[in-house]
Amino acid sequence: MTLIDLANPTKFLSLTARLMPWLAGFTALLLAIGLYQSAMAPDDYQQGATVKIMFIHVPNAWLSMFVWGVMSLAALGTLVWRHPLADVAAKAAAPIGAAFTFLALVTGSLWGRPMWGTYWEWDARLTSVLILFLMYLGLIALWRAVEDPSRAARAAAILTLVGAINLPIIKFSVDWWNTLHQPASVLRLGGPTLDRAFLIPLLVMAVAFSLLFLTLHLAAMRNEILRRRVRTLQMLQARAFSSEVGSSSEVASGSREENASRQQFGSA
Repeated sequence: MTLIDLANPTKFLSLTARLMPWLAGFTALLLAIGLYQSAMAPDDYQQGATVKIMFIHVPNAWLSMFVWGVMSLAALGTLVWRHPLADVAAKAAAPIGAAFTFLALVTGSLWGRPMWGTYWEWDARLTSVLILFLMYLGLIALWRAVEDPSRAARAAAILTLVGAINLPIIKFSVDWWNTLHQPASVLRLGGPTLDRAFLIPLLVMAVAFSLLFLTLHLAAMRNEILRRRVRTLQMLQARAFSSEVGSSSEVASGSREENASRQQFGSA
């Protein structure tokens, strides 16, 4: 099966039905391994046990931006290539991305309290991530507010591409401005600065959370495809019912006119 074949919703549903159990099982296994390694990681000499919040916070922060990047590619698929599953992919990813972003904000606040002395600070990194969360909510509200799926898809695609401007701001905010947030310590030109005792569990958790996103995304796409099929069937049934009612009304009206005509000619 090629990527072009996956544009067919029926073939996509068939493939994901076979893939989902294996993907979910592997995700659960990797999450268990990552959580065990995170729990066994040593305390930091400065941060103590609170450093272990990193193993949850960092993957969520990475995925909050990654999911928006996936949605941006899907938006191009909607506007440029007219891919039949592009809007489905974007709409299914938005609530998942919002959840990852929310968890990144919450765990970041819990980590920031013992380190910075405050749960929240309006610096560039935190503010830009909060804006990203609000954009996720705005997209979800847009899809719910517009009843026509094609109009909602185009509007959401445009808003997604405009919002992608925020991604480099989030990434480089710690370099462009003086913020409380520490600079990158893993994805950097000079290589990671973390010790292997922290780096390996962090990477395992990052892969596990990425697989979790993939699993949830495929499941949400399946649900969205089935939901749209049900909506299409309901619309077809409503149109058929309207046609039957209209035909019955026309027949009844014709009968009344015929009876009236007979009475008129009969009286004449």
